[in-house]
Amino acid sequence: MTTVPDGGGTFEPATGDGPLTPPGSAERRAADVRVAAEGLIQIRRLTRTSGGDPRTAPAAWELARPVRAVALALEAAGISPSAVDTDGRRVATGYKVRAGDRPGTAVVEWLGPPGSGAQGAEERELTGCARALAELGWEALLYRGPRGRRFLEVEPAGP
Repeated sequence: MTTVPDGGGTFEPATGDGPLTPPGSAERRAADVRVAAEGLIQIRRLTRTSGGDPRTAPAAWELARPVRAVALALEAAGISPSAVDTDGRRVATGYKVRAGDRPGTAVVEWLGPPGSGAQGAEERELTGCARALAELGWEALLYRGPRGRRFLEVEPAGP
């Protein structure tokens, strides 16, 4: 969790398994995402020993929490997360981030409610997610999984 500076509590990046952003709060959410993303770049800047552009490699904090770091990177890039209702039914189309099979990795899927066309758009949308992640020092490889569904496996980019 990241503390929001104005006392608004804690910030959790959207992983795609949470509720929809409540009506009327999208502007506040966007501001919180901006603050969290700027804070992350500041963490990178302060913890880098080699100098250089802080956007080129994740910080140790991110490496220990790849799901949260990847979700924040995607949300900060303006990519919409998926969402579920209180019964766990998918109600919005977008990215979903979960832990990868290997330590330090994350998996990004493109999901939506039945009939939403998410599967038909997943290659294009996941390619956009990979581009956004690459800008922040993550390597995202596109794979085809069970039942032909595509997903990204995300890990820190190599040196």
